Amino acid sequence: MEIIEVIITFIKSFVSEVKVTYIIDIVIIAFVLYKLLSLIKETRAEQLVKGFIIILIIAKVSEWAKLYAVNFILQSTFTIGLIALVIIFQPELRKALEHLGRSQWFLTSAKKTVNDEQVRIVNEIADAAGVMSRKKIGALIVVERMIGINDIVETGTVTDAKVSADLLMNIFYPKSPLHDGAVVIKNNRIMAAGCLLPLSTNKYISKELGTRHRAAMGMTETSDAVIVIVSEETGAISMAVEGKLQRFLDPSTLKELMVNALTQEKESNGGEKNAKKK
Repeated sequence: MEIIEVIITFIKSFVSEVKVTYIIDIVIIAFVLYKLLSLIKETRAEQLVKGFIIILIIAKVSEWAKLYAVNFILQSTFTIGLIALVIIFQPELRKALEHLGRSQWFLTSAKKTVNDEQVRIVNEIADAAGVMSRKKIGALIVVERMIGINDIVETGTVTDAKVSADLLMNIFYPKSPLHDGAVVIKNNRIMAAGCLLPLSTNKYISKELGTRHRAAMGMTETSDAVIVIVSEETGAISMAVEGKLQRFLDPSTLKELMVNALTQEKESNGGEKNAKKK
């Protein structure tokens, strides 16, 4: 009983000393560390961070052991290494900051419904994708959502035309000068064609996927755009959004998925998934 009383007294003493600000401080630090670890997981940066941790441990041990020369060299290496980290992993750092900027905390103007014009555009895209799928005409269509992609528009030829299935099929017709690139739909208009998209560096993407699919996945890694892909080899219709690829869609399924994406409804099952085959 005395042990229990001692434990209870200790708990009461500990709780009385802990302030709410301490708890908030710990929660914030834990959340930030968790996010950082999530961002570097299974990337080149993960191994580098492990190396820095080892150097820190050895440096601390050398300090305790009074190995001053070793400690000085390790401390200098660590300082220089931090600068090298920023230079070498600039793409990863940029991606992390973009990921932070894409957080829904900052995107307060999220669209909750689609208007009649957006529904018409979705229907036109799905109809065009269906025809191009049957004829095995490759296509890559990017629909901007909340994050601006003017940098992608600038890589292509500005068209600023009304979205229609006929125009999309004409753009991607194999002999068209703009077929070998992406179409960008912005503000309910075909803003540009023949645009270049960044290729994904994700090593876990299936080897059977070609350049169009890798470009679509790369675009979803740097924006929240909805991207429709038609394979030139198989005619399969796919949709990429938020780093997920949904393949083997028919036009009706594509319409449904696009409307869901434009209303910010997130799918419950993640990763690459196969939908209804044609």
